[in-house]
Amino acid sequence: MIALICQFSFKNFMSYKDETVFDFQAASIPELANTLIVHDKATDLLSAGVVYGPNGGGKTNLLKAIACLVSTVVKPVVDLGKTRESTIFQWSVPCIPFLMDDNSKNDPTVFQIYFRTNGNEYRYDLAIRDDEVVSETLSWRAVGGKKTGLLFDRQGNEITLGASINKASVNKQVNPKLPYLSFLAINYDFPAISEVISWFESCIVQSYANPIVDNRVFVAQGEKEKRTLIRALNDLDIDIADYEFSDDGKRFYTIRKVNEKLYELPFEYESDGTRKVLASLPIMLMALRQGRFVVIDELDAKLHPKLLRYIIKLFHDPQINKNGAQLLFSSHDLTTMKNDVFRRDEIWFAYENDDHVSCIYSLYDIRDENDKHINNTAAYDKQYLEGRYGADPYLQNILGGEWDESEAD
Repeated sequence: MIALICQFSFKNFMSYKDETVFDFQAASIPELANTLIVHDKATDLLSAGVVYGPNGGGKTNLLKAIACLVSTVVKPVVDLGKTRESTIFQWSVPCIPFLMDDNSKNDPTVFQIYFRTNGNEYRYDLAIRDDEVVSETLSWRAVGGKKTGLLFDRQGNEITLGASINKASVNKQVNPKLPYLSFLAINYDFPAISEVISWFESCIVQSYANPIVDNRVFVAQGEKEKRTLIRALNDLDIDIADYEFSDDGKRFYTIRKVNEKLYELPFEYESDGTRKVLASLPIMLMALRQGRFVVIDELDAKLHPKLLRYIIKLFHDPQINKNGAQLLFSSHDLTTMKNDVFRRDEIWFAYENDDHVSCIYSLYDIRDENDKHINNTAAYDKQYLEGRYGADPYLQNILGGEWDESEAD
């Protein structure tokens, strides 16, 4: 199944008060055109996106918004064993509104997502307040088509069904805390609902800020997949000849060859960096193989820049990424903020304004004093550190603005 995210927007979530849009639809710019996911009837899509910014700017909360929507929809289905796709370590995030004013904390949190799967494009809207669904709508159209069809619309306790699922047997009474999409996926087998829930289930949403993730290993047991992973590890100068689990499946071992003899090493004895690679790379390769959307907070944590660049290139390479996998991650690593690594529309910045409200914008959105876009030959990392892109550069943020030695005495 090829499942592609087109656009995600949300409002009133954690440090984000106003409507915020992250767009995977490619801008009409020339650089790295071969990295795009192309559809002859619709807008080309980005295969990767990265969010930079200072600590406390909102990078993690942006990814948490996606995690919140995915986990809210998927968790009830997983809990009842009704999934269509294998789910991978979902990052479960509660729905918390913006709390820094008197109105937002009482308003609903609103999510909207557009995605494509199996020749169709879906739009899903969900509004939640105090853990209860305020409204929910799912609509669809053929990719490239103009006619939109309704699958269902929920306003409070009132539910309207579209023609394709409007059957007498369909229950319109549902727990106010349960998304109707999840309810339909659990109890019925409508093709469109199955497509939509499969897309959500296929999303891989993780936080590498959590050290527990480093100790989880998800590796394929098939010989072809094993050879692919070992070759990728060797490409990164990690000299592993094989790997295996213990008979009870509770312990993972890497195997190295020294002087023609094989030696087993328990996973927990590996270096932090090697454990991180073994925790992340198999997930990335599976996503590429199956065409999944991957969201990772702090992907660069404990990773050598060489590995980070390697992973980005895997998603950018159409010969490897044949099924339209997409990667979104947050990062502090400026060694990849380069014009030969990312397109301008793939680089995003998160920052917090004077009202403690987080905002985002892409590098392509920025215009200079002559109202021109940043040139695609610019040294993005250097200009960012100089403060030319608006979001506070790291050193200024760390030192609390203009550094005055007299104030430190």
